[in-house]
Amino acid sequence: MTMSLHERALRCLAQREHSRTELAHKLGKLGSEEEVDAELDRLTELGLLSDVRFADAYVRAKAARFGASRLRLELSRRGVGTEQIVSAIEENCSDSEFERARDIARRKFAAAPADAREWARQARFLQGRGFATEIIRKVLKEHPGDEPA
Repeated sequence: MTMSLHERALRCLAQREHSRTELAHKLGKLGSEEEVDAELDRLTELGLLSDVRFADAYVRAKAARFGASRLRLELSRRGVGTEQIVSAIEENCSDSEFERARDIARRKFAAAPADAREWARQARFLQGRGFATEIIRKVLKEHPGDEPA
C-alpha cells in the first residue's frame, strides 16, 4: 500500500519537528515539486510545520553538546533562516557559551591538559563542537599552566 503525500508528511512530523527544507527533501520522491510545495504550505497554515518551532527544538536538544557556531551551521544546513537561528539560540541557550564549553570539556576529559599536545587535542575537540577560539582558550586556561608555552 502506498502512502499519500499528506500521510507521509504527518508521519514524519509525528516523529519529530522538521524544517520545511528537510520535509520537502523527504517528500520529494512522492510527488511533483508543486504538489510538495502545496502540501508544505497547507501544513504551515495548519500550524503543523514551523521552522521557528523546529529551530527551538533543535537548539534545546543539542545546546548541551554543541557551541553556537555549530548550532548555526547545522540549522542553516537544514534550511532555517538567519533570524530564526539567532532567535532560537538566544532563547534556548540558558547557560553562557563559556559554561557550556566548560561542562563539555569536564565531561569528556578527566584531567586538565598536562602538556601542549594534550592541550591541542582538547582544543580540537571543543573546536569541532563549534566553540569559538577565545572560549576554548578560556576553558583550557582555567587551571594555571594549562595553556602551552
